[in-house]
Amino acid sequence: MTVKNCEKLEKSRAALTIEVNAEEFHTAIEKAYHKNRRKFRVPGFRPGKAPQKMIERLYGVEVFFEDALNEAVPDAYDAAVAEQKLRPVGMPELSIEEAPTLDGFTFRATVAVYPEVTLGQYKDLSAPKPEVTVSDADVDARINQLRERNTRLVSVEREAAEGDSVVMDFEGFLDGKPFQGGKGENYTLELGSHSFVPGFEEQLIGMRAGDERDLNITFPENYSQELSGKAVVFKVKVHEVKEKDAPEIDDEFAKDVSEFDTLQELRDDLSAKIAAEKETDAQRMFEDALMEKVADGITADIPEIMVDRQAQQFMENLKMQVARQGIPYEQYLQLTGADEEKLLQDARDPALRQVRMDLAIAAIIETEHLEASDEDIENEYQRLASEFGMDVASIKKYYGKERVREEVLTRKAVAVVADSATALPPEVKPAEDSAESAEDKPAESTEQPAEDKTAEAQAEVQPEQPADDKPAESTEEKSAESAESAPKKTRRTRAKKDTAASEGAEGEEKPKRSRKKAASTTADGEEKPKRSRRKKAETVEEGGAETSETPVSEADT
Repeated sequence: MTVKNCEKLEKSRAALTIEVNAEEFHTAIEKAYHKNRRKFRVPGFRPGKAPQKMIERLYGVEVFFEDALNEAVPDAYDAAVAEQKLRPVGMPELSIEEAPTLDGFTFRATVAVYPEVTLGQYKDLSAPKPEVTVSDADVDARINQLRERNTRLVSVEREAAEGDSVVMDFEGFLDGKPFQGGKGENYTLELGSHSFVPGFEEQLIGMRAGDERDLNITFPENYSQELSGKAVVFKVKVHEVKEKDAPEIDDEFAKDVSEFDTLQELRDDLSAKIAAEKETDAQRMFEDALMEKVADGITADIPEIMVDRQAQQFMENLKMQVARQGIPYEQYLQLTGADEEKLLQDARDPALRQVRMDLAIAAIIETEHLEASDEDIENEYQRLASEFGMDVASIKKYYGKERVREEVLTRKAVAVVADSATALPPEVKPAEDSAESAEDKPAESTEQPAEDKTAEAQAEVQPEQPADDKPAESTEEKSAESAESAPKKTRRTRAKKDTAASEGAEGEEKPKRSRKKAASTTADGEEKPKRSRRKKAETVEEGGAETSETPVSEADT
C-alpha cells in the first residue's frame, strides 16, 4: 500500500489517494477465491475443489476482482489512516480511481476527521453562582412530601369530591364505537390531578360507589390525529371512592418517618440536607455556566457528520426512554403529534452545542495532561454505587472501566476551569422590571425554542399512559419538558464511543439513581432503622394515588 496523496479539505475532511500494488492485490484475489470457490461449477471437479487458475480460465481472469476489492480496500484504508496519523470520524466515501488489473489498483477515500481544536480562555473565568438559603417553606414542603408518602387512602360512603380518588372502569366511544386507548379497568384516579383529558375528572365529582355515568368529552386539538378535536363519550362505572387520611405532623409523625424523636430534630435534619442539595445544585449551575463559556470559546472546523451523529444519538436516547415505558415509538409520535424528521432537524442545534462541549473538554484534558489513575476509577465506582444505591460489583456490570475513566477525566477537566474561576453574585433583574405590576407585565412565555424542545424530549421521558390504558392528555408539551439526555444546559460529558454504553451489559437498563427519603438515610446511603407506630394500609405513593397496572398519571411527569 502506498499513499500517493493526502489532501486536507474544508470542514475537517481528508482525501487519501491510495495505491494497492500487485502483490497485495494478488493476496486479496486468493482470499476471494477461497471464500467463493464453492459457488463455481467446473467439469471434472467437485464443488470447491477446482483450482483457482481453472476457474479464472473458465470465467475470466477478473472473476474474483470485485470480491478482492472488498478484501483489499479496507485493509489498505486502515493502513493509510494509521500512516498519516488521521483520526477518522465516521465511514469514508470510496471511489476507484484506476480500474483494477493484475498489477493492482488505485482508489480515493474521503473521510471526516477529528478537528483541530484551539481553546479560548478557560481559566480565570467568572460566572454567577446562586446563593444557598433554606427557608421554612422549603422544609415545610419536604415535610409535606413525607406526609404524603405516609397518607392512607380510605374508602368512604359518600359522593366523590376534588382531592378524592375513585376506582373505576371506563371505556370511550367515538361515533358509537370503542376506540383504541380509551378503556381501563379498576383504574385509580385522583380527582384534581388533571392527568386525564380536560373535562373528564370534573364530571366524576359527585359520583358514588356503584354509580354509572356517560361523560361527554371533546379531545384537545393537539391530541393524536385520530382523536384531535373529536367529541366522544366515556362510559364510567365507579367501584369505590377513597379519601386521604393524612397523619398529623407532630413528634409521633417524626418518629414514624425517621430515626428522630421530635419534629424539630427532623426539621433540622431536613434543613441541613436541603442546604447540601442546594449547594450541589448551585455548584453545578456555576460549573455549567463556566463550561458554556469554554465551549463557546473554542475554534474548530467541526465536520457535519459529528453533529449528525450526535443528533441521531439524541433520537436513539429518546427511543430507548420511550421503550422503557412500554410505549411503542410510533405510538409515542402519534400521541405527541411529533414528526421524526422535524425532531431530528430540531436536534441539530443542541447537538452542535454538545459536540463543542465534548471537544472543549477533550482539549482541556490534552492541554492539562490530565490522567485517571486506578484509584480515581475505583473511587468513581464507589461514588456511583452510593448515588444509585447499589453495590460496586453491580455498578461495574453497567459501567465499563473506559466509560468511568472518561467520567473521571471530565470531572477533572471541569475542576480545572472551576477551581480558577470567580463566583459572582446571582444576576438581578433591573429595578424597572421588578417594579412592573403583575397586571401590566406581559406573561412570560413558557414556550421553548424548537431545538431545546427536541433535545429535552430525548431526555428523561417520564412514564406516560399507553394508549390502550387511559385517555391521557396530549404528551406534546410534556415530552418537550423532560431533562436528561440533552438538557438546556449542554451536558458536560464527552462523546461516548459506544452508543449503547448507557444501556449496560447485555442491553440491560441503566441503573436508576436512588431516591433516598429525607431524614431516613445515612450519609453513605444506608437506610436507617425506622420506628413503625402507625399502620399503613393503602399508602399513597410519592406520585399520588394508588394505581392499578397502569403507569403514573401525567400530573406526575
